[in-house]
Amino acid sequence: MPQEQYPHRSTMQTSEGPQVYKVGIYGWRKRCLYFFVLLLMILILVNLAMTIWILKVMNFTTDGMGNLRITEKGLKLEGDSEFLKPLYAKEIRSRPGNPLYFQSARNVTVNILNEKTKVLTRLVTGPQAVEAHSQKFEVKTLSGKLLFSADDNEVVVGAERLRVLGAEGTVFPKSIETPNVRADPFKELRLESPTRALVMEAPKGIEINAEAGSLKATCRTELRLESKDGEITLNSAKIKLPNLPQGSSSSAGSRQKIYELCVCPNGRLFLSQAGTSSTCQINTSVCL
Repeated sequence: MPQEQYPHRSTMQTSEGPQVYKVGIYGWRKRCLYFFVLLLMILILVNLAMTIWILKVMNFTTDGMGNLRITEKGLKLEGDSEFLKPLYAKEIRSRPGNPLYFQSARNVTVNILNEKTKVLTRLVTGPQAVEAHSQKFEVKTLSGKLLFSADDNEVVVGAERLRVLGAEGTVFPKSIETPNVRADPFKELRLESPTRALVMEAPKGIEINAEAGSLKATCRTELRLESKDGEITLNSAKIKLPNLPQGSSSSAGSRQKIYELCVCPNGRLFLSQAGTSSTCQINTSVCL
């Protein structure tokens, strides 16, 4: 084997005398080694400086990073925060005394899921409308009083007063059940059915009262007041029926203005000139 493979032997006896061999790296190999060591130190310093700069910019501390802080109760975010993927949390709340904002470029959707990841309740707030999908929707006061509820069967308004501010009023395509219908003070109340009939029914009675104004009922064909087991009471200082038909007048009493109110078998009312006795039988042709 060559003698260079034995560096521990620095001298060797030969016939010509002792020879000396140098141990180490010399020449261009030594300069390359120093250059690589210097380059490695520069990279380490640059890497350390970049790490310190990132820690400074991202605000890394022992409590967290940036606006995110790790506390005993959970995570705490200060300022505006943006989430690019879904956020799963047990509770989200703001600091005491500050509001909590949810902001989105399109819509904000809140889903309630069951253990099978099926949507039970969904609230969608979009640019066009606010939609709530659930089996029942309720609005209550802080004391627990029901103000409004809606489900597949009925809509309940639990407020003491329901006000309709629209100029055209309220349209009910079907029946409405309520114990009291009244207008605001100094405002008129109008119940109107433009193309169909208006029917008011009650198991015990219907009371129509206008304390500070007049009461007017107008219809195109007929107005019927019916009481099956009771009576109909018109309580007023004056009751006027100006357009009742009149029966034929007699020659003896053609100038008098005293009339008798008659009722036909079908319930129709008409006027007949009063006489010494009833004249309703004379004018029965009005009932035809």
